[in-house]
Amino acid sequence: MRRVVQFSTGNVGVHALRSIINHPDLELVGLHAASPDKIGKDAAELCGLDAPTGVIATNDVAALVDLKPDCVVYMSQAETRPEEALAELTAFLRNGSNVVATSLVWLVYPPHADAWLVDPLTEACRAGGTTMYVNGIDPGFSGDLLPLAALSLSEEADTITVQEICEYGSYDDAEFTGAQFGFGQVPETETMLFLPGILASIWGANARMLADQLGVEISELRERVEKWVTPEPIECTMMRVEPGTVAAVRFAVEAIVDGRPRIVMEHVNRLTPTDAPDWPAAPDGRPGVHRVIVSGHPGVEINTHVGLDGVDHNIAGVVATAAKAVNAIEAVCQAEPGLVSLVDLPVAQISGLMR
Repeated sequence: MRRVVQFSTGNVGVHALRSIINHPDLELVGLHAASPDKIGKDAAELCGLDAPTGVIATNDVAALVDLKPDCVVYMSQAETRPEEALAELTAFLRNGSNVVATSLVWLVYPPHADAWLVDPLTEACRAGGTTMYVNGIDPGFSGDLLPLAALSLSEEADTITVQEICEYGSYDDAEFTGAQFGFGQVPETETMLFLPGILASIWGANARMLADQLGVEISELRERVEKWVTPEPIECTMMRVEPGTVAAVRFAVEAIVDGRPRIVMEHVNRLTPTDAPDWPAAPDGRPGVHRVIVSGHPGVEINTHVGLDGVDHNIAGVVATAAKAVNAIEAVCQAEPGLVSLVDLPVAQISGLMR
């Protein structure tokens, strides 16, 4: 039985919390929450379960560190508060607690991340004899496990294209996702996500992992961004979008190998199915797909859909992101100390799921 602390109860963290409570091989021993209206409440109440756990949400990080859990499931929004997040993470790692996380997405492939992030975390892992792993559905699954599966079926590969094509209208996250993608803003608005170098710093991690696995050298990571402006007002769960503002974005990171794009990480995200009608769409009228296409011999295409049996695809996406971390807990606890990626862990990270 692994003793676990859940760190945050936001869009992703609430699903991880429920999963931990229900998991036969995990014991929830601590819970962090930042919102004053969540602090002091039982973990079960915060994730919609009936039976109280006796674990009460707190914002006392030091008290959670002192619990010395086997693993911390870290899902706080760290990209907008990296210094504070680093202090929290290094405290756990130094004190002997492993970490699985969905934030600090630069660490999906640690060799790609910058020294300001890698060095303090690596030193904390060394001091505590601990391991840290970052993954999710995208960046993560769609750019590492999915293309590796396709490549395992390939005799030779010429190009690899990874796509997330998804309608985001039902995703209740205007404050972060909506703002970063520029939805509801005039196309000239500069958002952090589309500043030069940001896309490459995030999705370039998966591209570099694939290049390393294939034994090829990337000479350049190129970025491209397109925006589509709606002529009509749009009302959706995420937000209201006025005419003349952005309702769809298409962006990519292209890894240049031998003078041409050979590994491409692309997003096509729209609020409604009628937005940007000339851009790629998910197959069979579905609202979303995570797709990998390997051109070569024999050529392979894999389309992955999350959200079946009436589950909204955006809710399914955050459930899947949480699952990627929670399902890796045992493998990370058994791994060698340090920052690890998918290629350092067993692929079968799914203990105790069928019950």
